[in-house]
Amino acid sequence: MSRGAVADDAPRPSVEVVYATAAEQRIVRLEHEPGLTAGEAARRSGLFQHCAEAANGRVLLGVYGVPVDEHHVLEPGDRVEICRPLLADPRVRRREAVARGRVRIAS
Repeated sequence: MSRGAVADDAPRPSVEVVYATAAEQRIVRLEHEPGLTAGEAARRSGLFQHCAEAANGRVLLGVYGVPVDEHHVLEPGDRVEICRPLLADPRVRRREAVARGRVRIAS
């Protein structure tokens, strides 16, 4: 190979799209393109078909745990998370568990 040439098998910039339930985790890697948005990456991944909440528009998107809207422009290496809405507020659930005596409070 001549000096300055790029190998054809060089890794291309990509993004990951992730959807997880208690039973399984699905990860799809997509090639990054300039201007690729979180919403477009989620749609291209095909993971919405496994997400019942997507049918009624109740999904949230995040990049590394930070909520983003579907128009958020991705950088190479970003990880888009398709999030399901919480069934209950974790703070309320913890208070209920404490009230039932199921959680010890350190003193």
